[in-house]
Amino acid sequence: MTRWLTDDELQAWIRLVAVVELLPGTLEQQLRRDSDLSHFEYFVMAMLSEAPGRRLRMTALAARANATLSRLSHVVSRLEARGLVERAPCPEDGRATNALLTEAGWEVVVAAAPGHVEQVRRVVFDALEPEQVGQLRAIGDAILGRLDPDGVITAPYSRPQGERA
Repeated sequence: MTRWLTDDELQAWIRLVAVVELLPGTLEQQLRRDSDLSHFEYFVMAMLSEAPGRRLRMTALAARANATLSRLSHVVSRLEARGLVERAPCPEDGRATNALLTEAGWEVVVAAAPGHVEQVRRVVFDALEPEQVGQLRAIGDAILGRLDPDGVITAPYSRPQGERA
């Protein structure tokens, strides 16, 4: 028997879908305009910028980006053509390839980050009361517990609630 959504659940679901649909376009538009990057390109470069030595295995980067290796490879190729990322054999495993953020890539991320963070703040956090930020995290954790139970996407960024970087 189908467990249909209650009216409250349906109203919450419609709003979640609207956010999921509208937010990526807003972030994409700002990054394209200000930094000539897609949101996914920025995300890949940001993950590399935060990794030890600014490098990750392509498989680990694909997992963190929730991307297929094929999609990631295409994006890394575009970033390589711009001199922002390089590929190199993995010294620990000759069958694996690492992606490395170049110095030019680091400079692009550093230049793009303030505008991106301001856009995130403007469209998400400025709309919330302080207690709603904790609620948003708790809601995200609950849903991600079903979608990403191993925490592959969030693990590199996870800290106890309330702890600052």
